[in-house]
Amino acid sequence: MQVIRDAVAAMQEQGRLSHPEVSPAVEALVRDVIAQVADKWTMLILEALEEHGTLRFTQIGRIVGGISQKMLTKTVRQMECDGLITRKVHPVIPPHVDYTQTELGRELTAAFCGVWVWAETYYAQVEAARAAFKAREGR
Repeated sequence: MQVIRDAVAAMQEQGRLSHPEVSPAVEALVRDVIAQVADKWTMLILEALEEHGTLRFTQIGRIVGGISQKMLTKTVRQMECDGLITRKVHPVIPPHVDYTQTELGRELTAAFCGVWVWAETYYAQVEAARAAFKAREGR
């Protein structure tokens, strides 16, 4: 948590953050968002919706790949609860349900783009560090 407080202080000094103190409620939200983003499915689903627009449940599963129906259901429900996506049920048989990214979801996707840029920039260095670690550890 000290690392986050230090980063906030640095941002305040640079004039990039106008709030003098981070409230406990905001701190809790940051923890929740990090926990959700750490769940790889959330970001992969947001990415699918960003790239393809409104999708049906089965389309999301096919595009994301490797996700069980149970996990997909759990993840989209939590994303809907958090306001990252909307769910529209069409009254037809069989049921037709569409999922669309909200503005909150688009903002989170944009914020997460920094991680993708970092990964592209430092991929070779991370791989070299991993290889060196394995060599030192005899793996």
